[in-house]
Amino acid sequence: MPEQSQTAATTSSSTVSIGRLTGLLEGFGLKHSARDLPDILEKAELNELTFREFSLELLLTEARGRNERRRKRNYAAAHFPPDIRSIDEFDISELESGITEGQIKRLKELNWIDTHGNIIFAGPPGLGKTMLACGLGLEAINNGYTVCFERMANFVSIMDKAAAGDRSSGFRLKNILKAQLVLIDEIGYTPISRSQANRFFTFISNCYRTTSVIFTTNKQVSEWAEVMGDADLTGAMLDRILSHAACFSLKGDSYRLKHPELFI
Repeated sequence: MPEQSQTAATTSSSTVSIGRLTGLLEGFGLKHSARDLPDILEKAELNELTFREFSLELLLTEARGRNERRRKRNYAAAHFPPDIRSIDEFDISELESGITEGQIKRLKELNWIDTHGNIIFAGPPGLGKTMLACGLGLEAINNGYTVCFERMANFVSIMDKAAAGDRSSGFRLKNILKAQLVLIDEIGYTPISRSQANRFFTFISNCYRTTSVIFTTNKQVSEWAEVMGDADLTGAMLDRILSHAACFSLKGDSYRLKHPELFI
């Protein structure tokens, strides 16, 4: 009897088509598992997986697929500049000082995002401040965080247009405020008006203890008042930024000037 039951079960299972199983998986929203089901079944048969192991493989496939889809969506929403590179490609030997391999390694752990910490990369142009910021942003996206990148000049323009009622800018500003990590690039290159400084202060206040921000700047923070045009407002803003921040003042020769052949 047991042998007959086993034979009947085997025969019954072999008559269940992959198409039907795929349809059921898709019906429950398991699209990634459905897509890879033939490969999963082949692996299960070759490796004689138990029912538990097969179920785990099915669910892991779905989780990996959903995570990758979320990563691609977050990457597109970040609005990174083109051709950003991994922070692992940053060559610290090009700097005289300002940050160490150990500090980069600790930043890559991303614990500072969980505690809503901020980072400031300061220094002259061409030292890799934007590469470091974007590298950490990419690391954050790969670990499931939401990220937004904007250059300061474009960011103040977005705030201006949103304040004037522009729907597209308002939508972008809302996404920036919802992100877990915001990258503001090139503070200090262009002075901003008093009204823009007030809006930027409001943004920083909204981010305080809720959102991590990475700033890149060609000026020391003591010089930011020149950019903002208001010493008191700048002081209040820096109090919020620096209360929970890591600052790195990079020193060295411009990478672009040392390697002009790479920028032809």
